[in-house]
Amino acid sequence: MAQCDVCGKDENMPYNCRHCGGTHCADHRLPENHNCSGLENWNDPGGVFGSGFDESVQSGSSGTSKSVSSRVLDALPIDTGPGGPLAYFRGNMTYTVLLLMWVTFILQWLSILFGGVLGIPNLHRMLFVLTPQNPEYVWTWVTSIFAHDPEWIFHIVFNSIVIFFFGPIVERYVGSKKFAILFVVSGALAGLSQIAVQIGQGFAQIPGVGGVVGASGAALAIMGVVTVLNPKLRVYLMFMIPMPIWVLTAGIALISIFFVGTGGGGTIAHAAHLVGLLIGLGYGEYVKRTQNVRTPNQLQLGGGPGGPGGPGGPGGRRRF
Repeated sequence: MAQCDVCGKDENMPYNCRHCGGTHCADHRLPENHNCSGLENWNDPGGVFGSGFDESVQSGSSGTSKSVSSRVLDALPIDTGPGGPLAYFRGNMTYTVLLLMWVTFILQWLSILFGGVLGIPNLHRMLFVLTPQNPEYVWTWVTSIFAHDPEWIFHIVFNSIVIFFFGPIVERYVGSKKFAILFVVSGALAGLSQIAVQIGQGFAQIPGVGGVVGASGAALAIMGVVTVLNPKLRVYLMFMIPMPIWVLTAGIALISIFFVGTGGGGTIAHAAHLVGLLIGLGYGEYVKRTQNVRTPNQLQLGGGPGGPGGPGGPGGRRRF
């Protein structure tokens, strides 16, 4: 037996939406009846207006079947049901990730403002920056993905744009749970690869130097998946310059390879960019071989100096 994500009704024969991953009763099984994120792709004739549902019963050990983001929101002490302030994020991991990024951005500023008051001037670095001096701070493997350079708001803006456009496409075809795993794993491995380079450069022996923050590794992994699934997908760089996505991806890859090979690139985390992109390309090939997927033919993509991750940050901290 499972509960409907919208009304909470217990169902012996639940409907599982392939577009948003949610579980619904007969009254809310249609996309328009549960605010399905797949409605954004209504121009895709093979998308929302297909059956779009797996009508088999899927139940875990607890007897329920819910999307990852729905279960997370259920645990919050806030009304996340229909009409609640967080209802839009149910069954939608992409926007849950974006929300966490901006909440983390606020928490970063709070740690900076109150770190000195608490007598911990490096509180922000301890909590949110993955550093070559302290790679054993395992929480920063994750927090650094959602954290961004607090002194350059366009860093988080550029990454949000990439995730906003490409994330729903990937989540739609791999599901919320696998999307979340891809995001965290690719982001963590991208960050660890960057500090491995910094350790090789001797940064580990210099207190307060080096480190990495940002979601570009995960964002480029998402873009890599889309590139494999539909290399001819038209995107608009800076909302103005049309090009197939493979050209944009190839350009980012070549730039990253060049700077990683030459040891240059200033404070931009090119190693993180490259690793994230390679993970996405590899996972995209796996999805392509194991699933029959269809993607839209056109998207708009914003960007900025230094690629989707933005330009390098000051003080030896690298953004990615």
